[in-house]
Amino acid sequence: MRHNRRLRWAAIPIAASLSLVLAGCTTAQLNGFLPGFEEGQPPVTNHTERVSGLWVTSWIVLLVVGVITWGLTIWAVIAYRRRKGQTGLPVQLRYNMPIEVFYTIVPLILVLGFFAFTARDQEAIEARFPEDQIDVKVEVIAKQWAWDFNYVNEDVYSPGIQGQLSDEGPSGSLVESEVPTLYLPVGKNVEIELESRDVIHSFWVVDFLYKKDMFPGKTNYMSFVPEREGTYEGKCAELCGEYHSMMLFNVKVVSEGEYEDYIDSLRDLGQEGQLSNEYDRNQNLPGTGAPELKEEHEGE
Repeated sequence: MRHNRRLRWAAIPIAASLSLVLAGCTTAQLNGFLPGFEEGQPPVTNHTERVSGLWVTSWIVLLVVGVITWGLTIWAVIAYRRRKGQTGLPVQLRYNMPIEVFYTIVPLILVLGFFAFTARDQEAIEARFPEDQIDVKVEVIAKQWAWDFNYVNEDVYSPGIQGQLSDEGPSGSLVESEVPTLYLPVGKNVEIELESRDVIHSFWVVDFLYKKDMFPGKTNYMSFVPEREGTYEGKCAELCGEYHSMMLFNVKVVSEGEYEDYIDSLRDLGQEGQLSNEYDRNQNLPGTGAPELKEEHEGE
């Protein structure tokens, strides 16, 4: 009874201290120091918290497993160390069925748990909006080494060039005004169609906590709701050639009025219609209309 009372009195200050420490965590700390979070601001997209939740929870579980493993290892080293005067090997034990079952079941539960939560979150993130619920549809075309943006519903486009080095500022800085910029209205259902003209690229907006590869001849999709206005950096996350590091872009989340003004500015520039994949270098692939290698040699 006296032992249990001591444990109870020891647990109270520990629990109080833990609650105080957790209550004092900033938004960045609670979200594992991931980008996309600011104190007093909503997440960047409707998927950002889901991604950070999976990340933080996974690290908490792994940290608990690590602490238990380290604790048992240190305990075994201390408890079963060789004492003074002892010689030879200690008694060798094997076939401890409870421990072997424990070491089999626990990792299995962890792996299945990680798989289940990952599959659940992936399904939610990958789900596309129904066609009648899409407010903005943008086709993003990757090319060596820049980006073209087709605003499908508005039938306008914005061509991009790769990052250009600036004569001003630190060495290696770019001309910010020439970096391709994708405009999106805040609070709207957005679907992005991802296409590649030449090689494999990857569309990555850092603060979105999500990226997706772009394959020639295949269309991938991203569906999300931008929830905070601002400018967010993006880049190609797949090594795609000599100027891969210059394949940068920005995503600018603005109000609906600013978005409409930007669309009107593209029309004023004469950029109406849609850019296509006609510059695709993979013209020898089956299904592109080009003769296959076998057919070329049939008359020889």
